[in-house]
Amino acid sequence: MCIFAALYAVFSLVSLFPIIGALGRFITLATVLAPIMGMLLGPYIGTVATSIGGFVGWIMMQSGAFSFVSFIPGSSSALAAGLLMNGRRRVSVILYLILFLPMAFFPLIGPVWLYPLFLWFQLIGLIFLVSPASTVASKSMRGGRIDKLTFGVGFIVLVSTLAGQVTGTLMFELFFYPFNPQIDFWRTAQWQLLTFVYPLERIIIAVLATLVGVPLIRAVRAYGFEVGGT
Repeated sequence: MCIFAALYAVFSLVSLFPIIGALGRFITLATVLAPIMGMLLGPYIGTVATSIGGFVGWIMMQSGAFSFVSFIPGSSSALAAGLLMNGRRRVSVILYLILFLPMAFFPLIGPVWLYPLFLWFQLIGLIFLVSPASTVASKSMRGGRIDKLTFGVGFIVLVSTLAGQVTGTLMFELFFYPFNPQIDFWRTAQWQLLTFVYPLERIIIAVLATLVGVPLIRAVRAYGFEVGGT
C-alpha cells in the first residue's frame, strides 16, 4: 500500500488532459494507475492507497480541481476495479448507480435536463457492468492465458475509469455550480462540448492502463504475490 501510494503521488504530478471548465487544472497520469491499483491490491487497500497518494500529490502540487478531496475520483475508480476483479458485480452496479443517478439528474444543470446525449458513453459502461461480460472478465483475471487476461484487464479498466469519470463529473457539478449557475454554460460549454471528448479520454486511459496492467499483473504473480485482495 505504501509503495503504490508513493507511485500514485508521483504520477499525480504528471498532467495528462486539461479539465474543461476548470482553468489550469488537469487530469493526471495517476488516473491510469488507479484501476491497476484496485486490481492489484483489492478494493479496500487499493482505495486507501489511491486516497493517500492523491492527497500527498495535492499537498505537493495543490493542482487538483477539487482541492484536497481531488483524490476521490481516482479512489472510486480503484474501488470499482477491485470489486470487479473479485467478481462482486452486484456491489459494483450499486456503486455505479449511486454515482451516476445524482450526476445525471443534478437539479437544474444535470445533463438529463440540458443535454441527455452527454450520458451515452457512461450508459454503455453501465450496460457493460450489468451484462454477463463483467462476470467473464473477472473470471478471465484468474487464468494464465494472455488473451483472457488482456480482455479482463481492459474490460475492468474501462468500466472502472468510467466510474471515476462519473464521480468527477458529479463533484464538478457540486463544486462549480454555486460559482457559475448559468444554464447556457452547462449546456454548451460542458455537456455538449464534452459529449465526445470524455469518451476519447477514457478510451486512451483504458488502453494505457491495459498496456501497463497486463504485464504488471503477470510479473507480480510470477514472483508469487497475491493479486486482487478481498
